[in-house]
Amino acid sequence: MHSKGHHRTSWTCSLEELGARPHLLAVFALVATTLVLTCTDTRSGPVLLADRFDRPDGLISNSRADDPPAASDPVWRVTSGSLFARRQTAWSGPVDSGRSDPGSGTGTGSAVLRIHTRADDFADVEVALRLRIDRLVSTDRTPPQAWDGVHLWLRYRSPQKLYSASVARRDGTVALKKKCPGGPSNGGTYYTLASAPGHRFDRARWVDVGASAVNEGSGVRLRLIQEGRAVLDVVDRGEGCPPLRAAGAIGVRGDNAEMAFDDVTVRAVTP
Repeated sequence: MHSKGHHRTSWTCSLEELGARPHLLAVFALVATTLVLTCTDTRSGPVLLADRFDRPDGLISNSRADDPPAASDPVWRVTSGSLFARRQTAWSGPVDSGRSDPGSGTGTGSAVLRIHTRADDFADVEVALRLRIDRLVSTDRTPPQAWDGVHLWLRYRSPQKLYSASVARRDGTVALKKKCPGGPSNGGTYYTLASAPGHRFDRARWVDVGASAVNEGSGVRLRLIQEGRAVLDVVDRGEGCPPLRAAGAIGVRGDNAEMAFDDVTVRAVTP
């Protein structure tokens, strides 16, 4: 863990398209526009949360955690599905669409897995973890969808108000989205802020993934990271609803994905 006063420095870069100008055309006679690379210096500060899942094998928690004697966890709250510890990693368990019992013995419900931290004071942060997807499935209740896979949550305030980073999808697309209250998706509407195809996720292999949210001027800069590289970088200036500038929880969402994750780290970031 870094103490205060120590930081890592990284560069957040994005491409901005500039309209053609006469003096540019004199130099670039065959193009109508030019691309300029802009970089923002960001500094990583202290670690706010680190979970290595060094727990005994067994159920960490599930959506029945409020029904004793179901398992509860001081760090994570599971609102759908089940979360297990297995060989010092977090695991979805075998995926099914049933309703979990207090011990998740008759079913996991992890075809729809929703997990977030109990702490909800994470503002300008970068979330990093190791992720492994063993298989993508479908059930009668959860038919296959292009967006099946694993997504990270930032600034989670409610199931209707959050940022989502799709780090591994069935169709190979990565995406940064915002969910705003009001609409057909469990009371909210998703707005895609940035996306890119062609990012197939290797199954049964551990991959480093992450995402960050940092307030910047009148918006929120979001990044999606795979293997230490920012593959998406965008500023939310109010798409669908005002930028989500307030702190919130961080979380993990799984859809039709039997998966494991480990080494979750939340680190403060300053622009």
